[in-house]
Amino acid sequence: MEKSSLFNDELSYIKSDKVRESAKIMVDLLPDYFFEVEASSTGKYHPKYSSGKGGLMRHTKAAVRFGYELLQDPTIKEKYTDLEQDLMLMGLLLHDGLKSGLLKEKYTRFDHPLLISKYVEENKNKLLLTDDEIKFVQSVMETHMGGWTTDYFGNEVLEKPKTKYQNFVHMCDYLASRKAILFNFDENDNITC
Repeated sequence: MEKSSLFNDELSYIKSDKVRESAKIMVDLLPDYFFEVEASSTGKYHPKYSSGKGGLMRHTKAAVRFGYELLQDPTIKEKYTDLEQDLMLMGLLLHDGLKSGLLKEKYTRFDHPLLISKYVEENKNKLLLTDDEIKFVQSVMETHMGGWTTDYFGNEVLEKPKTKYQNFVHMCDYLASRKAILFNFDENDNITC
């Protein structure tokens, strides 16, 4: 089974064939642990559905769903082209793809937004995207942490979101990590409406 089949619903939100296929390729390249671990290594920063086996995957599904739902609102949707919407959804799908590093480490890597960006760059020849489209996806992933830019030692590691695209992706990730906002998941880890 391809790993990307676990994200069939989320991939279906992407209208462009080339963006959807590129997202699928990258999901299939993610390390196996991504589909098994909790969203938060300490359990402090995410809702209950993000804990336990598959929690990070469910968090990712929630972030993508927030993006999809927000883009159904015409006043939000009109701010982005169809391609920009698809690339933001791809960024949301991949944003935590290397949360514990390429080889699973015990705790979250603070620099994981940079790691996943670099991983996309390293695999760009497998994708159907232009260099500018890849840079766009990298940009929204690199800043998805929002205002949390310093590591555990106080070192400035990440940039804050500056563009409307970066802010959108951060907002979706932020909403998916709020304990007061819950999604229901079925036995196959798909969001139920």
